[in-house]
Amino acid sequence: MQQLYPQPVQTVDVEAVYAADQRPAPPDRPWVLANMVSSVDGATALDGVSGPLGGAADRFVFAAIRAVPDAILVAGGTVRSERYGPPRLSEASQRRRSERGQRRLPRLAIVTGSLRLDFDAELFRVAPRQTMIFTAASAPAGLRARAEQVAEVVETGDYTVDIGWALRRLRDAGVTTLLSEGGPSLLGQLVEGDFLDEICLTSAPLLVGGDSKRIVAGARPEPRRLRLDRVLAEDGVLFYRYLRDRRQGNSSAGI
Repeated sequence: MQQLYPQPVQTVDVEAVYAADQRPAPPDRPWVLANMVSSVDGATALDGVSGPLGGAADRFVFAAIRAVPDAILVAGGTVRSERYGPPRLSEASQRRRSERGQRRLPRLAIVTGSLRLDFDAELFRVAPRQTMIFTAASAPAGLRARAEQVAEVVETGDYTVDIGWALRRLRDAGVTTLLSEGGPSLLGQLVEGDFLDEICLTSAPLLVGGDSKRIVAGARPEPRRLRLDRVLAEDGVLFYRYLRDRRQGNSSAGI
C-alpha cells in the first residue's frame, strides 16, 4: 500500500502507521475515531450491508484500525445487519497491543435502546460478559434480564441512549481510545454532540445509486470542519484520515 499524502511513500506498514498516530483522550471521554466505507457517490451499503463495498485492501486497513482502540462502539442495528462476531485480531497484532499496555483484544460496546439482539450468537458465547451494552430504562425487562446473563448492561437514559453519558462511562472504565464502526445514525449522534475526533474513510471506486444512507445520518449540527491528515491508496481504493479541526472559531467559517 502506498501513501499519497502528506508526502508520497511507495510502501507503508499499514498497521504501524495507524498505531503510531497520536490520539490524546480528553479528561471526560475517550478519543473517538470512526471507520466508515462509502462508494464514490456516497452509499454506505449495498443490498443493506457494507461488506460488498470493500475489498482486500479495505479489509486490511479495517484490521489495522481495529488494532488501535481499547473498545469498539457499534449500534445494535449494525450488529444485526452485519452479523457481528467478537473482535478478532492476528496473534502479531495482539502481541503488539500487549506491548503497548492494552488488552490483547478490544472490548465491544453496543448501543441499543431496544435490546433487540441475538443473545445466543457467537458474539456473546465466545467471551461472556466481555461485551458492554448501553441501553435505556424503557427496554423490555425480559430482554434486559437475558442481556445481563451474557454482557455488562449499562442504563444511560429513559427512552434513548445518552451517548455522552456512555462515553463518560467508557472513560471511567479505562477506555482512552474508542473506535466507532457505525452505523450512520450512531455516527450522527457522535457528530451532533461534537464527540468525534477522527474519521477514517474508505472511498470505494464504485457507483451504486439507490437510497443508501450517507456515513452520517440524522444529525443537523453546525458544519464541523475537518483537517486532512493522510491519504493511502491500493487498487484504486482511497483511505482518508481526517482529524477534527478544533481551532477557535473554525467550526463553520469558510465551509
